[in-house]
Amino acid sequence: MASPAHDPGPALDQDGVRLTVDDAIATVTLTNPAKRNAQSPALWRALAEAGRLLPGSVRVVVLRAEGRSFSAGLDRQAFTPEGFDGEPSFIDLARGGDAELDATIAEYQDAFTWWRRGDLVSVAAVQGHAIGAGFQLALACDLRVVADDVQFAMRETSLGLVPDLTGTHPLVSLIGYARALEICATGRFVTAEEAVNTGLANVAVPADQLDGTVHDLVSAILAAPRDAVVETKALLQGAQNRDYEAQRAAERAAQGRRLRDLAGLGE
Repeated sequence: MASPAHDPGPALDQDGVRLTVDDAIATVTLTNPAKRNAQSPALWRALAEAGRLLPGSVRVVVLRAEGRSFSAGLDRQAFTPEGFDGEPSFIDLARGGDAELDATIAEYQDAFTWWRRGDLVSVAAVQGHAIGAGFQLALACDLRVVADDVQFAMRETSLGLVPDLTGTHPLVSLIGYARALEICATGRFVTAEEAVNTGLANVAVPADQLDGTVHDLVSAILAAPRDAVVETKALLQGAQNRDYEAQRAAERAAQGRRLRDLAGLGE
């Protein structure tokens, strides 16, 4: 009798983040449902480490969360004088120099930047509340599939802060300046219907269909050749910064590379 296949277990499981890898698919799961997956610097470091640990075989990364909420945003402990154990409090950071503060925020942002890497497609599966840092984490991904109970909100402004975890660029790109400003300035909730209608989400489904819908989307992405998806993603990511003629030229160059590869003439 053949022995059962060895399950290597998670590649990372710490500070509210678990990474598992199954060949071409990596899954990053937020694992602190008791606190509605509230975020902290330790969690951000774990998310950044998950990105560094991805093997070259991975083509799609799924971001999901345990429990009823995707993420309630920044853990309010950050605003207390004592902050988090072993971490400088936000009050301590405010008292530091500009360079130190800038470097610290840049380190926090590392958890949110790798999801748009050119060699990957990232898909966020979002249910319940996705507030503040939670909203920005969902925005960090290429695609968003949401449950019909989702509630997005950017609450930083109501706390006297600004969204600083890389969420402003994708938000404006997806829904435009005026609507992005209104959502951020008011801190109001964005429901699943509005998210789909405005382009924040690709599709909304009943909560019990969220995992199955994400699975079907990932399977469809993996059905296409990897290099074609990578080239297409690069074309689309660069389109906003090119004029029409430059985009035409980029299309021609990319197609030339694909045709040469298909003909076995690639470098």
